[in-house]
Amino acid sequence: MRFIIFLFTVVVLCAPATRGEQPNIVFIFADDWGWGDLGCHGHPYVKTPNIDRLAREGTDFYRFTVASGVCSPSRTAVMTGQFPARYNIDGHFAWVPSNAKRNMPDWLSLDAPLLPRFLQQAGYATAHFGKWHLANNMIPDSPLPREYGYDEYGAFNCAGEQMPVHEDARSAIKFIEKSHKAAKPFFINLWLHEPHTPFHTVPKYRWRFREMESEEDNIYASVLSHADDRIGDVLDALDRLEIAEDTLVIFSSDNGPARASRPTELGLMHDTATGAGYGIAAAKGITGGRNGYKSSLFEGGIGVPFIARWPGKIAAGAVDDVSLISAVDLLPTFCEVANAKLPADYQPDGVSQVGTLMGESAALRNKPLFWKMQSAWPARQRQPYHWVSFAVVKDHWKFVCNQDGSYCELFDLKTDPFEKQDVSANQAVVVQEMKTLLAEWKSTLPAKPTGNVFSSERKEP
Repeated sequence: MRFIIFLFTVVVLCAPATRGEQPNIVFIFADDWGWGDLGCHGHPYVKTPNIDRLAREGTDFYRFTVASGVCSPSRTAVMTGQFPARYNIDGHFAWVPSNAKRNMPDWLSLDAPLLPRFLQQAGYATAHFGKWHLANNMIPDSPLPREYGYDEYGAFNCAGEQMPVHEDARSAIKFIEKSHKAAKPFFINLWLHEPHTPFHTVPKYRWRFREMESEEDNIYASVLSHADDRIGDVLDALDRLEIAEDTLVIFSSDNGPARASRPTELGLMHDTATGAGYGIAAAKGITGGRNGYKSSLFEGGIGVPFIARWPGKIAAGAVDDVSLISAVDLLPTFCEVANAKLPADYQPDGVSQVGTLMGESAALRNKPLFWKMQSAWPARQRQPYHWVSFAVVKDHWKFVCNQDGSYCELFDLKTDPFEKQDVSANQAVVVQEMKTLLAEWKSTLPAKPTGNVFSSERKEP
């Protein structure tokens, strides 16, 4: 009898999670979508009823930050749960000469710990639809998204055929229907193009905002409205299939909004991955009072929307303006939700935030966060918040400094979450502690990228 009980216990503990214990996960990651560019965040003219619905039916986390002020490193953090500096990914992936000049690889290593692979191993059907930019379409020998752990994909800013930017939601819905029919939990990256340049407008949405006097504002509102409608199509599909309660949906952005640094005339531009559209003059994103924009390590560049909905699990209509959540937390969080086992040797920079999402805890984090970017010094007059090359958050303190550490500032995020008052002059002990913490972290970073991360187009890696 004891043996039978023991055997039953082993079977129960080792059995894979049941369908009910593995919710579907839809991670919607916009591109350059500012914190203030939502109806529910008080935008004066942008209309986002479907994202606003997520906020009504879920929790709006006001203090989420991504791991960079630009695209590729921000996405690297989501994929790996680690700071992108560990892979020498400090800027966006461009063509090979530009990557080499900036001491970057040409793509995210296939040997990195990868979220979709972990979820695949846990029994999930995985898919990626939309922007990639963990390589570049100008690097034809870069790995395709499928090689990173996706069962299906349609993407742009990657090698191979470029998916039209507006086909993302339609492809996601087909994958949802297919996975639901097969009774498999699914994980989907829905990585929107909007509102990155070029602005690919559609007459229907230009007409929706036809009363606006400014053509630039009309363009900006129209592309966000189009993206919001596609998000609504996905939410409607979950409702139609009666699986909304079994699905965690998160909306966020890879960095803050882009803005022209000087007066710019409206004109067309062409992108090799997505085609022709309006240029940077139509970028009208706002940050909700945060300093800086895209490419900045101040909150305007890294503080972005983060709304999570899981009916019956995550509180509806709630706002959390306390908890510090980072993009590096997403991998451990998603894996805990999915009952996906992490490798014993995996060393995440993030922490699982399942308890925070569920409203069971709301506190400033203890594990430090680090940022690294290649930023200009001294600060440019037209971009006064784009000089920070390194940043550290520990407890309620945020420390920022320039490339060589000759200038720094310190902010108390508990009393000053928008970084309006530098208190470094009055906190010498804290400044020294943060400098030591940063120096220790920098000592763990590689001097240059290594491994199979270089295109054959390089003369020498």
